[in-house]
Amino acid sequence: MPSFDIHRAMEILRRVTPQWQEPIVTQMVKRKRDPYKVLISTMISLRTKDDVTREASERLYELADTPQAMLDLSEDAIAQAIYPAGFYKTKARDILAASRRIVEEFGGETPKDIDTLTTFRGVGRKTANLVLTLGYGLPGICVDTHVHRICNRWGYVRTKTPDDTEKRLRMKLPKEYWIPINDLLVTYGQNLCAPISPWCSKCELSELCRRVGVHKSR
Repeated sequence: MPSFDIHRAMEILRRVTPQWQEPIVTQMVKRKRDPYKVLISTMISLRTKDDVTREASERLYELADTPQAMLDLSEDAIAQAIYPAGFYKTKARDILAASRRIVEEFGGETPKDIDTLTTFRGVGRKTANLVLTLGYGLPGICVDTHVHRICNRWGYVRTKTPDDTEKRLRMKLPKEYWIPINDLLVTYGQNLCAPISPWCSKCELSELCRRVGVHKSR
């Protein structure tokens, strides 16, 4: 079987995904690029629906939209602002801790390297990569469950975890696609290429996709 045509896949994705809503953090960045807000909104978004993330972020930023201002809020005030985001009490603790480190250790500027960002409590490689790519426009590959699942479903990579997928994509994926792949596959995964019973009959990538692990489709 010929190798997966990533260039053709990205061409199709760029053409079809505009019919759906982009991920909330991407929408926010289009209004104003702010690495700190990318960090905080992504922390809020973990295991939380986009609509909830949007509303929670907006409520929080009405109270404080810089790390220095965030330190004037109590953990309880942050928790109330971001409720009902999943694990909102834990996230409030982590948001306050991250803001304090940014002010005390980094002069109020959100770090721009993955190794530093992942030392923050509640920040994994997905969040760190989003800060780099969306917050600073720097090269990075954000791999969430959608990117991990779809790249394996295509047969483009064969990996067990999102972190493994990121490492493999860094070796294989053309750099021109590093930043956009997350937005494209998150949007596609939320609307068509579902985890269970994907809409293969409606998918324009069906001729390219090897459907690895797909046992039932629509």
